[in-house]
Amino acid sequence: MTRVSLSRRPRQTDIARFAGVSVSTVSRVLANEPGISTNVRDQVIRIASELGYNIRPVPSAQPQNQRSVALIPVDQATGGLGVFYEGILSGLRGAATRSGGTLVPRLVRSSSLKAPELKQTLSETDATGIFLVGIDPPEDLCGWLIESQIPTVWVNGNDPDLQFDCVSPANFYGARLATRHLIDAGHQRILHFTMSHRHTIRERVRGFEAAAAKGGVTARIVHLPSASRTSTEACEAMEAVLLENQGFTAAFCMNDMMAVGVMEAVTNHHLSIPHDFAVMGFDDLPCASMTMPRLTTMHVDREAIGQEAYHLMQRRITDPGAEPRKVELAVRLVEGATVWAHSRQVQDGEPSA
Repeated sequence: MTRVSLSRRPRQTDIARFAGVSVSTVSRVLANEPGISTNVRDQVIRIASELGYNIRPVPSAQPQNQRSVALIPVDQATGGLGVFYEGILSGLRGAATRSGGTLVPRLVRSSSLKAPELKQTLSETDATGIFLVGIDPPEDLCGWLIESQIPTVWVNGNDPDLQFDCVSPANFYGARLATRHLIDAGHQRILHFTMSHRHTIRERVRGFEAAAAKGGVTARIVHLPSASRTSTEACEAMEAVLLENQGFTAAFCMNDMMAVGVMEAVTNHHLSIPHDFAVMGFDDLPCASMTMPRLTTMHVDREAIGQEAYHLMQRRITDPGAEPRKVELAVRLVEGATVWAHSRQVQDGEPSA
């Protein structure tokens, strides 16, 4: 086995170069963070030792019997987004099982979540870490969590003050890509249906606005009230827009359930999808594959969000003083049939919608 050496003091960039990995991976290995394969970890440690890098002792990894509680909003879990949170919970459970830990799910009313109820939950579950799944805690509860020094991770959440570890889909970039897809298909007047009630959803609004501004198109945001029957309300809102006859030819919806409602309204007005009107969704929920035509949407890897959240919890427990970390996981376009592909328009001679 070839040994490596340097004539100067080694850096993490040197370790990364000789080990054939990223500097970020080297940093995570040296900090003893989870989520790195044994082979890569051993390779990085070997290279670091041969280079004479000063490897500082780090706390041991998370105890094998670590217990965490996942708080999930009952209205989301029992509504149309139940499958979304089921995927996240599956990722959390799988990561807990692989690391020898225990995950306890709890349905809660997020609007009335207070410190006393949280204390009782921790006592009942004997948990030492909290996952806030789809919950934006109020300021007073954030203060209590920080003061109590309870390891807390926001899952499918975005802490605007970055006081807590958080993991979410790349909402801004995903929304920008979705809107760009509509613009590339030739659309110049585009709607965005949303309920801007959470930080993560506001990121989707920002992504839509950024793409529309750069593309020089006419954009309009349609705000729906916060409710579980988003498909019905989206249908009604789209009906009202169509009656105004303002020439909009496409809609990007904050989730697939809204997109289903928009498609229903468009069809009720005897318009063809995507010839007369195009629709984009987000999340790639099961309903996206049930529409006719199949909904074009953005896929969110829900299990990966749960897994990454558990890794953040392990890191937080291992190193309580570490700076909070915000992780965004990439989303990808799922080609359906509700947006004309640019290449198909050229090939078939179809005009833009």
